[in-house]
Formats: sequence, structure tokens, C-alpha cells
Amino acid sequence: MSLFTWCSRRAGGLAMLMTLALSYWVISKEAAAATSRYDYKYSQQDSLSKPSHTLASPPTEGAGIWTVVFAYYCLLIHFLVFAFPMRSCWALFDITRSIKKAARSRSLRDFKLSHRRRGSSTSLSSSETLTSSKEDSLPSSTTSSEAGDIETEFYSDSFTDGAEPERVVHAIVIPNYKEEVDSLRETLDVLASHPQARDAYDIYLAMEQREHNVELKAMKLIQEFVKKFRSIDFTLHPSDIPGESPGKGSNVAWAARKLSERYSATARKEVIVTGIDADSHLSSSYFSQLSGMHTSFKDTASTTLYAAPIIFDRNAHAVPAIVRVADILWAAAGLSGLYRGSSIAPPTSVYSVPLELVDRVGGWDCDPEAIGEDLHMYLKCFFALNGNLTVRTILSPVSQSNVKGDGGEGVKGLYNDMRARYKQALRHMWGALDSGYAMRKFVELWQERKHTARAYRPLHIALNNPTDSYITQTQLDMSPEQTLESGIFSDVTSDTLKEPDWQRIIILFHRIFEAHFLPLQTTILIIASTLYVWVTDGSSDPHELSWVFTVCNVLRTAGFMEVALMLFLYEQFHKICVTTREKEMNEAGLAKGMCFSHREVKKNYIDYVMAPLVAPLYGAIPTAQAQLMHFFTLDLVYTGPLF
Repeated sequence: MSLFTWCSRRAGGLAMLMTLALSYWVISKEAAAATSRYDYKYSQQDSLSKPSHTLASPPTEGAGIWTVVFAYYCLLIHFLVFAFPMRSCWALFDITRSIKKAARSRSLRDFKLSHRRRGSSTSLSSSETLTSSKEDSLPSSTTSSEAGDIETEFYSDSFTDGAEPERVVHAIVIPNYKEEVDSLRETLDVLASHPQARDAYDIYLAMEQREHNVELKAMKLIQEFVKKFRSIDFTLHPSDIPGESPGKGSNVAWAARKLSERYSATARKEVIVTGIDADSHLSSSYFSQLSGMHTSFKDTASTTLYAAPIIFDRNAHAVPAIVRVADILWAAAGLSGLYRGSSIAPPTSVYSVPLELVDRVGGWDCDPEAIGEDLHMYLKCFFALNGNLTVRTILSPVSQSNVKGDGGEGVKGLYNDMRARYKQALRHMWGALDSGYAMRKFVELWQERKHTARAYRPLHIALNNPTDSYITQTQLDMSPEQTLESGIFSDVTSDTLKEPDWQRIIILFHRIFEAHFLPLQTTILIIASTLYVWVTDGSSDPHELSWVFTVCNVLRTAGFMEVALMLFLYEQFHKICVTTREKEMNEAGLAKGMCFSHREVKKNYIDYVMAPLVAPLYGAIPTAQAQLMHFFTLDLVYTGPLF
């Protein structure tokens, strides 16, 4: 392992140590200099009143240029602290407005398939085979167009008028480990209630082999839902694959490899893989918009990743305020890149990728660095396309549940819920490994920037025959007659990449810094700048930096006010989302027994009080723990459900 690789994997920890070292050096030196200046001034004044043969020592110099570096780095971090919630506020406002308009469109709610429906055939055997009679076909029924559902001037990724959605198959992967059967059943019930479910949904229950009686659990669910989807099957992810790290990424990777076998070269062009959490509730409009976008934007259909905002609207009323606010801010951070015109929009938890793009990038990674599989897959697709990845926002928020502990009443219940949320925050912050992954992929992109020819095979072929999956340029240049005669490249797709988009790459690294560095850097520098101002109070300002820390105070205060505004804007976002979901579930006859967490400012005023505590407790502290642990291990072992 090279030094660059080692350092990149610990970039967050190294940045933390360097910031601490810089802060300590500057503060200690400036404190000593301030004391020296004060003593010198006192000695000079004393010498005027009393003749003395002893000369006073000249004042000690401070940290010099490092003080300037420290001050301006503080200013940069505080500016980012100000800018990030501002962007989140704009994204919340923009997405809420878009969702309101989309909710008023009947076609998004009444997206229906024709009444001609084929029967669904499903393999009830172990999914190691994943055979189906529809292997080489797509649904025969046509779908109604949702063109014009969203006005083009209002939402740039709207469908073009008159667009006729073609037949799209949605391969929906539900990774799960030790999830309650009732939770999985409820998720499947929601999917089965969609009008297009029987014609367009191929469901894959991505199970873990190490779970006790998992096959019995899967078979029970399959038998219950076999007639409600185009097909439903399960995969068993082995627990002993060398080099793999247990988690959602490795689980989805195995399921994708297996489902890839089901679709022929022709069929896979209209297959979109959607990965959802076991407790995710998706509206039918999610898949109708997904189909419409895929068929309306043919030029970018195979190079587009689809993301949607998430919302915690199921049991928010049943968790402590500090846990609720932590999830609200996490969701707001996730949708901060989903506003109109955003070129960098990493997904959170739930996202969709065309099978052709999955083939192009070689599927999901399974190593410890891929623990944050949503961002990791985004980065993998982004760099595989030289930064020219298209991301479209689906205006259909995904309903999620807040994390809860093992129960208990009073203080014990509060502690268990907060502890469970901290463990989840640690898993999120462990994803800082993706910063190093992005650095290494950028170096690879730079080295290969002049080589634009790419070739790839279907995912299952490339992974099953790794020695045959590498294709040289000489082989690609074979004449068509040679290729047809040999047949060895009949399953190869070749393509030409665009030039690297340097602007997007710069923005991407800015977003990565916000996600993986900013929480901890902010905490360190808020404390350090406060100490600096305290130790230098009343002394001279040789570098003329006092204005910097005055501006930092203003930016910090404004940032906290923006967080309060973000919570206020979230109220309307939450209201429209939970109201729409409740209405849809009532129409589907599934509302009974479901939870719908409605919010009111007068009842949730405590949320605004808790906001300042969330940043250190579920941001800076787990970030520091994860980044310190990265110096010793890259593995984070799951002990419970995957999510």
C-alpha cells in the first residue's frame, strides 16, 4: 500500500490532528507573546519612574505567519458554516414548492398501467439461480404519459410534453439483516399497492446468509406477495467472501450480481435498479416519475442517477426531541444538493441507477470503504464518467422511520434512543473513508484523462469471469468481421467518454469537505478562535487580524439563525409530505395501523432548543471517533440491522 493510499484513507484524521496542532501552536505562542508584551510595557513604564540599570527584555514574537494562516482558515470554515445551512434552506424551500406543484398534478397520482396485465411468474427456489420465464422480455403493456406534470420553467428535469414512457422494469432491491418480518411486509404492502407493481416491479429481497432461518423468512414473504409483483425473489449474500465488509453495500452488490443474470442485453436497457431500506415507503409517483424521466431524456438515460429527498414522518413523535432533530438535520443535509440547477447531488439511502450504468462501473463495491454505499456508488459513477454524471431529482420524498433503541421508560428510554442514534451517526461518519476514495479516483481520472474509450460487459459476466473482463484497445479495434466470427466480444459495449468536467469536480470536493470535514473542523476552530481572542485580549494586533474574528462571530451567529430558519422551513416540507402519504395510504387501504407523525410548531418548539446540541453530539463527536479509529482499523462491524 502506497503512502498516498494510506494517507487518503485517513485524510479526515490527519486534518483533525493538523488543525489541533496549528491551533495549539498559535494559541500558545500568542499567549506567551501577549504576556511578554504586557511585561515589557510594564517594565518600560516602571523604568521611567525609577532609574534602573537592568534593561527589560524585548517582547516575544508570536506564531508569525502561522497566526495569519490560522485566522484565515477560521474565516474560511466560518464562511462554510454560514453558506451550508443557507443552501439547505434554499433547497428545502425549492423542493417544498416543487412537491406542492407536483402533488396537484393528477397524472402523478393517477399514473396507471393499461388494464391488460400479464400474470406474474416467479421462481420460488433459492435465488442463486434467479430464473424466470420473462428473462428476455419486458412488460407488454404501455403506460400513460406524465408529460407536462411539472412545468419546464419550474423544474428543469421535467418530462417533455407528449413524451410516451416506454416499458421500464424496476428492479427493486431491499437489503435487510435481522429486520422484523412485519416491517418488511409493510414495505412490500406499500409497493404492492402501486398501480404499476404487477407489470413493472421485480422485487429482490437481499438477505444475509448469516441470519438464522433466513430462507424460511424469505419464502414466507414470497408466497404472500408472489401474485402482486411482476416477480419477487430473494438472494442470500454469503458471509465468507474474502475482502468483503458486512453491510448494505456488500449486500446490494451481491443482489445486483444475481439480478443481472435475469436480463438480456436488449432488456437491460430499460431496467432501472432501485435500492431501498427495509423500512422505506415509496409512493407510486416515485416510480412513475422515474419511468418518465428515463424515457424522456434518452441522450442521458444510461448516465443518470436518480435521487429523492428523505423524510422521517413515521415515528418522529415517539422519539426524543434531540433524536428527532438529528434526523431532521440529516435529511436536510441530504437534500441540500437536490435543488433545481444543482450539478452535484449525492443521494441519501434511496436512489435509482440504470442497469447499463451499473454494468459500466462494475456494480457496487464491497470493501470497508464502501460502508456508505449511497455516496460511494455516486462517487464511483461520477468518476467513471469523468464527472459527467447526470443526477435528476425525483419529487417524491421517501418515508423513513427514526432510529429507536431497545425501549425502556423515562431516562432509560431516552438513553437507549440517544445511544442508538449515536451508533447510527458513527456509521454515517465512518463514511468519511469516501473522501480518500474520491482523492484516489481523481488521481486515476487525471492519469487517464486523455483516454476516452471505454468498454464493459454485463455485471454478472464481468464478475464471474474477471480474467476475461479486461478488454484492451487493440481488441476493441478488431474489425467487425473478426468480432462476429469469434463471438468473444458479442456482449461488450464500447463507448466514448466526454472530457472531464473540472467545475463539477471542484464542487464535488467542496461537498465532500462539508460532509466529512466541516463538522469537526468547525467545533475545533470555534473553541480555538474563542481561546485565541481571550489570550490576546488587550494586547497589540501586529497582524491586524482582529476584524477576522469579529466577522467569524457574525458568521457563526448567522449560521445558527439559519439552522432555526431551516427547521421552520422543514415544518411545511414535513406537512405536505406526511399529508400526501397519508392520503395515498388511505386510498390504498393501508393506513390502518400505520404511523403518521404530524408536526406543529407549538408542540415541537423544543426542537429549536435542541438544535445547538445536535451538531457536537451527533456531528463532531462521532466524526472525531470515526476518524481516530481509522488510524487503527477500517472495519466497522454491524451487530444489528443494516440500517
